[in-house]
Amino acid sequence: MALILYTVVTSITPGPNNMMVLASGVNYGLRRTLPHILGISFGFAGMIVVVGIGLGAVFELYPLLNTLLRWVGAAYLLYLAYKIAGSDAPNKPDSARGVPLGFLGAAAFQWVNPKAWVMALGAVAAYLPTHPSLASVVAIALLMAVINAPCVGIWAAFGVGIRQFLTKPAQLRVFNLTMAALLVVSLYPIMFR
Repeated sequence: MALILYTVVTSITPGPNNMMVLASGVNYGLRRTLPHILGISFGFAGMIVVVGIGLGAVFELYPLLNTLLRWVGAAYLLYLAYKIAGSDAPNKPDSARGVPLGFLGAAAFQWVNPKAWVMALGAVAAYLPTHPSLASVVAIALLMAVINAPCVGIWAAFGVGIRQFLTKPAQLRVFNLTMAALLVVSLYPIMFR
C-alpha cells in the first residue's frame, strides 16, 4: 500500500512529464498524446528495473556521472520547453502543426528526467530489499507503470478539457509559453539543490 501511495503522489504531482502531457493534450488531443503517456510509463518501468538491479550503486561510485546526467537532462528539458513554447494552434491541419512527442521519445526522456531519477532511486531504496530478486524488481516496475499511466493521463485529459478555452492564437501562445516556463522552473529544485 505504501508503494502505491508513493507512486500516486510522485506521478500525479507537477513535474516535467506532467507539464509536457498537459501541453500535448491542449495542442494535440488525448488520442495523439496516448503514445507519450505510455512511453513515460514504460520508460519509467525500464528505469526502475535497471536501477533495481544495480545502477544506483554506479552513481554512488561515480557521482560525476549523476551530475553529468542531470545536466544532459536539463539541456534536453530546455529543448522540449522551446518546442512547447513554439507549438501551433490545435485547429491547424496535422501537417502544419507538428507532432507530439511519441512513445520512444517519451520513454527515452525518462533517462534524462531528473524527477524520474529521484522517483526511481527513492522507490528502489525504500521498497526493495537490499538484494532484490529480478522478479521483485520487475513486479515493482510493472506496478508503478500501471499506476503511473492514469496519473499522467489525468494531466493530458485536463489539457484536452481546457483546450476549448484556448481558441484564440494569443491565448494558446500564452498557455504554451506558461507551460514552457513551468517546465524550465521544474528543473530548479533538482538541478540546484
